[in-house]
Amino acid sequence: MPSKPAPIKKAAKKEPAKKEEKAAEPAPEPAAEPAPAEAAPAEAAPAPAEGEAAPAEAAPAEAPPAEEPKPPTPPPANEPTSAPLDVFIEDKNDTSVTIIWSQPEVVGPCGLDGYTIEVCKDGTEDWKAVNEDLQKSCRYVIKNLTTGDRLKIRVVAVNVGGRSPPVSLPEAVLVKEVADRPKVRLPRFLRQRYVAHNGAKINLTIPFTGKPKPVVSWLKDGQPLDTSKVNIRSTERDSILFIRTADREDSGVYEMCVKVDDFEDKASLILQIVELPGPPASLKIVDTWGFNVALEWTAPKDNGNTEITGYTIQKADKKTGDWFTVMEHYHRLNATISDLIMGNTYKFRAFAENKCGISEDATLAKEEAAILKTGIDYKPPEYKERDSTEPPKFTTSLNDRATTVGYSTKLLCSVRGSPKPKVIWMKNQMIISDDPKYRQICLQGICSLEIRKPGNFDGGVYSCKAKNSHGEATVSCKLEVKQPAVADAEKK
Repeated sequence: MPSKPAPIKKAAKKEPAKKEEKAAEPAPEPAAEPAPAEAAPAEAAPAPAEGEAAPAEAAPAEAPPAEEPKPPTPPPANEPTSAPLDVFIEDKNDTSVTIIWSQPEVVGPCGLDGYTIEVCKDGTEDWKAVNEDLQKSCRYVIKNLTTGDRLKIRVVAVNVGGRSPPVSLPEAVLVKEVADRPKVRLPRFLRQRYVAHNGAKINLTIPFTGKPKPVVSWLKDGQPLDTSKVNIRSTERDSILFIRTADREDSGVYEMCVKVDDFEDKASLILQIVELPGPPASLKIVDTWGFNVALEWTAPKDNGNTEITGYTIQKADKKTGDWFTVMEHYHRLNATISDLIMGNTYKFRAFAENKCGISEDATLAKEEAAILKTGIDYKPPEYKERDSTEPPKFTTSLNDRATTVGYSTKLLCSVRGSPKPKVIWMKNQMIISDDPKYRQICLQGICSLEIRKPGNFDGGVYSCKAKNSHGEATVSCKLEVKQPAVADAEKK
């Protein structure tokens, strides 16, 4: 008896096939179960023959009394899971509802095959499954619903053991898109005044949220937009304001409104289109003293649709006409120009300036500023006018000349006098008129008489007479005309 417990454990491990055969037979009555325990020693008897240490090991087991073996555990029954957890709506619209849930807390040994989603109209118990195949995930979109229906929805877990208890939404669901309050997300740079130059392209994107798609509308200064100049393009997420070529008329307050059902949200942005300013309205010289000039001017009539940031003052010396800047970015409407040069006369002009730049034209002061020399009165000396009048006087006389027949000759002399004297040529005291044989020239006091191809009768006394209001003078010479030498030789 002391050696029986050890062989029972070994027999249980080495002979699983025998247990399976017994399991296949009809279940024995509880009273017949000890019989195999008695037969076990006979089957295990050869074990000590293999090693003699076995009886020694079994010796200490004599103390506890023999226990009856426990009956084999029956196979687990097929049981369904517990109900799914936390069913709620994730989203919905006019034709579908999306639900999500969590796995059952108790799944059991049979596992989980999937889920069945069932719906029925509110007020009835006509439940119908909406999924043909079991849903594996814990999220399902119920589609093709009728807008306005009120439905009850429940989820059932399914495995080999069958269906779990259903879990339903706490209340019926109205098939209608969830209204999300609209909200305009105005960008940070548009929350203040948005400034652009004249002629620039305006492209502003303003995002918004809301569900279903909000209705977007725009106003300018409380009036509808002029769609011929301003284009609006809206999507489900944003609205775009686009102006291809902006001008000053596009300046104003633009208001955007998004509306969903009875809810709406508004946002405003200020658009300012600016350009270069006009010149100052007027400029004048108030005072001149020493080396200084005081100027005053008035603001321009056209500021370019933005504030004037300063003025530029320039001066020009009347002698050179070159303009130089003496003040720029000047904020006041009056100034004193110093360090001018004594003896010069100056002109002044002014430009206006804004954030776009300096005006294209300038305002010119009508007056001029003369910087006089102080303490010095210049008196030019008085000179007596010199009397330069005089009667004619020949500075070079006529000389006697001899010429040959047929060879032209010229008589020369020079004369001075003031006023300029009149010159008359004479031959043998007879005035030489406009005879083509003679050529008379008088240039800068040099007088000449050319005798063209003189003959035997052209000899004689030639005189030149000069005459003005203060007197007259005459010079004379003798001209001798000789025969050619060839003619003399022929005669001989």
